[in-house]
Amino acid sequence: MSPTRLLLPLPTDRLPLRLVALVAGLVGYGASIALMLRSDLGVMPWSVLDQGLSRTFGGQVGTWSMVVGVVVLVAWVPLRQRPGLGTIANVVLVGLSINAVLGLVPPAQSTAGAWALLLTGVVLNGVVTGVYVGAGLGPGPRDGLSLGLAARGLPLRVVRTGVELLALGVGFALGGTVGWGTLVYALAIGPIVHRTVPAFHLRTPAERTGAPGPAPAPLH
Repeated sequence: MSPTRLLLPLPTDRLPLRLVALVAGLVGYGASIALMLRSDLGVMPWSVLDQGLSRTFGGQVGTWSMVVGVVVLVAWVPLRQRPGLGTIANVVLVGLSINAVLGLVPPAQSTAGAWALLLTGVVLNGVVTGVYVGAGLGPGPRDGLSLGLAARGLPLRVVRTGVELLALGVGFALGGTVGWGTLVYALAIGPIVHRTVPAFHLRTPAERTGAPGPAPAPLH
């Protein structure tokens, strides 16, 4: 099978704009995770896992994000999931961005500073999620895993909750931080992306003429 057939086909409509949105969104996504990490108030479940792996085995959190992304992609194989360009870019760009921003932003020095970093990270995460999901260039490795398992007949909500709780539990056991930030993210991210995903969605020509199109797939 040729490499091009291993990946989802690229949309031809406004491809340069889609690529810019993809890169900007993924770099921003990694930056948002780094801000939450610097707050030390807790992060999203998959980042708790990355942080726990970093604290237990050494290495940077963003590097572990890339390692976990690759492992999750390998799990796609028996599920017969096809990645898109956005899937591959997600593994690389989010991890590199996390490492870069962690190197630039110092840890919070006060409670007020910690909450400022946390809330900025959560809001930024919600906004850039809309940006890169709107690019329409393929699901992220972690969401693709949930979609693949759900395609085997399991309810998507149950699968996604179960997978994220597993990542959270393993990460916490390895020393990742679970705290107020984890709760704030869980409560806030849904309402934020409910607005940002439709706002930044780059519609296809069929959608612009009124024909229904596929729902945008999350990338993380």
